[in-house]
Amino acid sequence: MAAHVVHDGDGNRIRLTEAARFPNRAVQVHGRLHWDVLGLWAGVLEGLRAANAAAPDGIASIGVDSWAVDYGLLDADGRLLANPVCYRDARNAPARDRLLAALDPADLFARTGIQHQPFNTVFQLAAEDEAALDRADRLLLIPDLLAYWLSGATACEATNASTTGLVDQATGTWRHELCTAAGFRADLLGAITPTGTVLGPILPEIAQATGLAADTRVIATASHDTAAAVAAVPAEGDRAAYISCGTWSLVGTERTTPITTPEALAAGFTNERGADGTIRFLRNVAGLWLLSESVDAWRRQGLDVDLAELLAAAGRAERLRSVVDPDDPRFADPGDMPARIRDYCAETGQPVPQTPAETAACILDSLALAHRRAIESLEALTGEPVETVHIVGGGSRNELLCRLTADATGRTVLAGPDEATALGNALVQAQALGLIGPGPAARRAAARASAQPRRHEPQGAQASWQQATQRLLGRTP
Repeated sequence: MAAHVVHDGDGNRIRLTEAARFPNRAVQVHGRLHWDVLGLWAGVLEGLRAANAAAPDGIASIGVDSWAVDYGLLDADGRLLANPVCYRDARNAPARDRLLAALDPADLFARTGIQHQPFNTVFQLAAEDEAALDRADRLLLIPDLLAYWLSGATACEATNASTTGLVDQATGTWRHELCTAAGFRADLLGAITPTGTVLGPILPEIAQATGLAADTRVIATASHDTAAAVAAVPAEGDRAAYISCGTWSLVGTERTTPITTPEALAAGFTNERGADGTIRFLRNVAGLWLLSESVDAWRRQGLDVDLAELLAAAGRAERLRSVVDPDDPRFADPGDMPARIRDYCAETGQPVPQTPAETAACILDSLALAHRRAIESLEALTGEPVETVHIVGGGSRNELLCRLTADATGRTVLAGPDEATALGNALVQAQALGLIGPGPAARRAAARASAQPRRHEPQGAQASWQQATQRLLGRTP
């Protein structure tokens, strides 16, 4: 789902009001998984009309954030050539393998700091249709594409650009030789735009279609949704980690310098840019994708699944009865997730979940274990202890997962804000407009004033979680 949020600043406090919500779907066409970006654009316009109606004092600015890595190709007249391909499309993994066979993976990681995920933009472009690349005049990542349709200004905002696998960690600029290796022209990429840049006013036709004032500005906010969420983490001190939890769980910390060692590569960590030019050193964990896909599968089978009731039953289930590795490749694609979980458990000699409650318990226990492993790796790689874990995003509303993460990690968990991406987006816009002070300290103070995280203290012994971790590692297929 996508949402429009009207933010109303009160001193250093941001109040969020949801004005509209609309679906974002991936659609299979001729064996290729595409985003319905025109449907998404229609939702944007409808949402802006609703947001304008919900803001009696008018809207000063608009900032677009979205998921990372996916892109649209434009021709010389600025027209979109085709619907963007979804990062979960099957074309990407073979292209990654071909490109990594031609490059030194360790050297590539040392230069870009980005983990070699098959969905990275560099690998998607290596899989792209050559004719489409020949016809293209410009590449825009998804939030930059929507900002272009709003303002007419082309940009490549820094936090999202950093996820592509094409940016030099040392200079923050494109590595043109990687473009050549991936088989596309470097001139498709524009200059990287600093976070918080005012791109200009909305186009006249947008003002007419939405009722917004003609001087409404479009701002290149922290356009990668995780960067926006991390910008809203209400952390104090240096011994805090974050988990931006939704479809993915992004487990990490903010740093001033990247870590591009072979150990970081082996541990699955990546280095992405933050809103202030910081480094978001993090690891991707599959996240609540496993649960949402399971619920969809049960509903397709005709089961009446109520999520609140399911989580309550999962909370009463036996803990750590069966666990899976959420990052196993079998769980990456859409489909019958409960069947895949049953197969994994059978292959590893564990009790096979039979009911939705048992399956949900398995998923949530497994995610808590994955959070534990990522936090432990984070401490080992940075040499810095983690005392507090901030869970932000939609997953922070899952009280069971938050409680299990506190138990699994043995650390205090602070849950919220649940709309961290919207809050971080709003905070970056507020700073660009001079409504709050510049810099991360002022923004974090505003985040703390705007959110009231819920506290979860670890309960029970750590031994059972440690044993489950060892059992999982020993039984991974």
